[in-house]
Amino acid sequence: MGVFTRVRDIINANINAMLDRAEDPEKLIRLMIQEMEDTLVEIKAACAGAMATKKKVQREREHMWGRIKQWEERAQLAVHKGREDLAREALLEKRRYLRQAEALESEAMQCDALVEQYQDDIVQLEDKLTTAREKQRLLVQRHRHAQQKQRAQREIRRFESADTVLRFDQIEHRIERMEAEAELVNFARKPRLEEEFGLLEGDDEIERELQSLKAATAKRLLDDSAV
Repeated sequence: MGVFTRVRDIINANINAMLDRAEDPEKLIRLMIQEMEDTLVEIKAACAGAMATKKKVQREREHMWGRIKQWEERAQLAVHKGREDLAREALLEKRRYLRQAEALESEAMQCDALVEQYQDDIVQLEDKLTTAREKQRLLVQRHRHAQQKQRAQREIRRFESADTVLRFDQIEHRIERMEAEAELVNFARKPRLEEEFGLLEGDDEIERELQSLKAATAKRLLDDSAV
């Protein structure tokens, strides 16, 4: 099982826990991405540590092979000098360093496998992060749209409630009453104006009638005097 696989299980467990607590979706998404980013940093640090260990093992292995070669040359020298006892001791040292070199070789192979696994996990997690960041914007927009829709539906239901309708009816009735009062003011003012203008028109008519009578009277006087 890879490191990323184990980390993914931990992330999924945390996400499920947050979902069970009904966390804010935007907060949940941010936490998911933050957790993935933190995990990526940790895996990269672990990979760097494994690579450093591998280099250290390689240096030690090279040192061991140098010591193996040295003791092999010493064994050859002892044989050449007729010192089989020293040659035997030199070969024993060579075998000891050879075993250490083989152990380091095995450790180096394990480091290679671990580095390869870390690098594979890093690639997978970076791909997941890229996808998550691309989805984050869309999911946040959808969440905010859903929130606005919920608020709109609540307002619609609130407007349709009996209390709200009653309040609107009361406001409408109040406005109608104000309009009626305004009409009454105009209605009371109009007769007064009509009466004044009627008086003015009546004065003109009387004046014309008076002038007509005066003219008729003057004509009769002239006619009588002529006779």
